[in-house]
Amino acid sequence: MRTSGVLMPISSIPSPYGIGTMGKQARKFVDFLVKGGQKYWQILPICPTSYGDSPYQSFSAFAGNPYFIDLEYLCKDKLLTKKECESFQWGSNPKYVDYGIMYESRYALLRKVYARFTKKEPQDFEKFCENEKQWLDDYALFMALKDANGGQAWSNWDKSLRLREKKAMEEATEKYSEEIRFYKMLQYLFYQQWNALKAYANEAGIEIIGDVPIYVAGDSADVWANPDQFYLDENLEPIEVAGCPPDAFSDDGQLWGNPLFRWDVMKKDRYTWWTRRIKAMSELYDIIRIDHFRGFDSFYAIPAKDDTAKNGQWKQGPGMDLFCELEKKLGKLPIIVEDLGFLTPSVHKLLKDSGFPGMKVIQFAFDSREESDYLPHTYTNHCVVYTGTHDNDTVMGWMKTAPKASVKYAKEYLNLTKEEGYNWGMMRAAWSSVADMAIVPMQDILGLGSEARINTPSTLGNNWKWRATPEQIDAKVAKKLYHYMQMYGRVNKDIKTKKDITEGEEIKVGKDNKKNKENK
Repeated sequence: MRTSGVLMPISSIPSPYGIGTMGKQARKFVDFLVKGGQKYWQILPICPTSYGDSPYQSFSAFAGNPYFIDLEYLCKDKLLTKKECESFQWGSNPKYVDYGIMYESRYALLRKVYARFTKKEPQDFEKFCENEKQWLDDYALFMALKDANGGQAWSNWDKSLRLREKKAMEEATEKYSEEIRFYKMLQYLFYQQWNALKAYANEAGIEIIGDVPIYVAGDSADVWANPDQFYLDENLEPIEVAGCPPDAFSDDGQLWGNPLFRWDVMKKDRYTWWTRRIKAMSELYDIIRIDHFRGFDSFYAIPAKDDTAKNGQWKQGPGMDLFCELEKKLGKLPIIVEDLGFLTPSVHKLLKDSGFPGMKVIQFAFDSREESDYLPHTYTNHCVVYTGTHDNDTVMGWMKTAPKASVKYAKEYLNLTKEEGYNWGMMRAAWSSVADMAIVPMQDILGLGSEARINTPSTLGNNWKWRATPEQIDAKVAKKLYHYMQMYGRVNKDIKTKKDITEGEEIKVGKDNKKNKENK
């Protein structure tokens, strides 16, 4: 089946309070996708961000980002007032997230929420804590201890807490019980709102594609609580870290710094941690996109003491053994894998054996320095085509910054014209291809330049900030999008508009909403 979707991070959704949330604007975006004939909404990881504000460097692989909790919904639940929300600064530019202000303002407000939440806790709060305790207990304690240690990484904490000595853990759990409960409340609110948003999308016929990074941050509850699963020394310091080797684009390679998995240890316990992770992600999303797939075949290990990636070595990953185990325990899951970059024959074999669709990025097709299998005429049905990803410039930005030879090649190959719009021409190439699924970033639909780029790899300080404004989520744009979907046979056949809902269903929805309010 030919389908299409849009890549739009939650953080980029319009909002009057500094960053995109899971509120009414997110639902308006779902409505936009419906009007545009789309099937999928692809997002970036929704975990709490840490150093550098990257969603790929999180304090937890399981927790949700408190920034995405919608304040207006909290006001409706009488946990905040609109006046309180408006009394804080949220940044001077509605097109960008100011993470410094977000950190100060959002948490100050959320502590007001906690003071009211504790006075009348929802009946299902304790049940939520019990159901999620396998990761939630460690995460909440981890965050409480970070606060107590001035935000320092856990590697700088007192030795007894670093090593999770029993007595120290018991004392900390008691001492910081209120802080622990605060962080559990944040997760409760996050999951309440996320589940409601996902239900809204699914009811309308929209499925959500969620992003799962292969690695986790060193400063995370995951590593702190499961040190035996990672390549650490006796002092729990990384021995080797993740990255990419030098190539034509980078003389030093890329030093990501994430701790590496001890695949030998994970194999012995039949990949329990990975099973828990993928199970949780399969409940969060309709489809999982796994980042850096080649790392499961072989991974690049860099000495932790090095400042560059030059001295790294390739080492063997778990291969199909991991994915066979996941399928055995969880069944056949809908998964897309990011198989970009230099791929060896063994990576190609792993992709084939897994049966997962890989990715094609049209921007990569026109590098004049080498032949490319990203050109649309080389595609097979079983793949997902993108104009670009979160790591690429926008189409309009690429047209200005790419080598002239590459731009000329693209114009000739795709018949790009100013009249149609270079962005629409490149998206047309994705939609007209034989690929079963086509995903385009929202910035490309809007025809935005490099100012709207989400991320520039190996840089810090100016990434993950772009936000749309309310007027950009436009019905005219949706209509144009729908026209292209009709032209290339990608209209979502499962779309369910409000007109499609029967009177009985409307009554049921209304009753459910009333019941939820009563429970609160």
